[in-house]
Amino acid sequence: LFPQVSTMFAQCTRKGASAVLLMVLLCCILPPLAQASKSSEDIRCKCICPPYRNISGHIYNKNVSQKDCNCLHVVEPMPVPGNDVEAYCLLCECKYEERSTTTIKVIIIIYLSVVGALLLYMAFLVLVDPLIRKPDAYTQPLHNEEENEDARSLAAAPTPSGARANTVLERVEGAQQRWKRQVQEQRKTVFDRHKMLS
Repeated sequence: LFPQVSTMFAQCTRKGASAVLLMVLLCCILPPLAQASKSSEDIRCKCICPPYRNISGHIYNKNVSQKDCNCLHVVEPMPVPGNDVEAYCLLCECKYEERSTTTIKVIIIIYLSVVGALLLYMAFLVLVDPLIRKPDAYTQPLHNEEENEDARSLAAAPTPSGARANTVLERVEGAQQRWKRQVQEQRKTVFDRHKMLS
């Protein structure tokens, strides 16, 4: 049982370490490549032209540099004849937009790595916890009765502050027991109030 658990834990640890290593390599390699050459997808000029005479409004996008971001370079084909081009272009509002697809990709990779690590950790807990703590069919009813009695006695007596849980599972169990006690106390007060009112 325990060799299987240790093997599963080692596999999960190796997968997590490889994901972190991949993420570090991507963070080191991708930014210099992005600075060396910007792709045409990362820059664009957007011109918003309102309606003009009998021509309806339109939005034009084109991948051009910042110095060429104006109506004359972006609006193609020009919807107005030559003598109205200047008046039409004065109405158009052109904005240069720039983004970094590399940064977006790195953020997505980091996000997916974190989510994957959390899912692996959850799967590890789901698979290992039942193997470690197998309930005995004969002692379970007695254990449930003892838990109810212990919960009643612990609700009356304060818990010692010196006692501290050693493992994560023990901490979770302690929090679960406190939650059960609180629920039982709330039920008791609700039923007492109900009896008082009726």
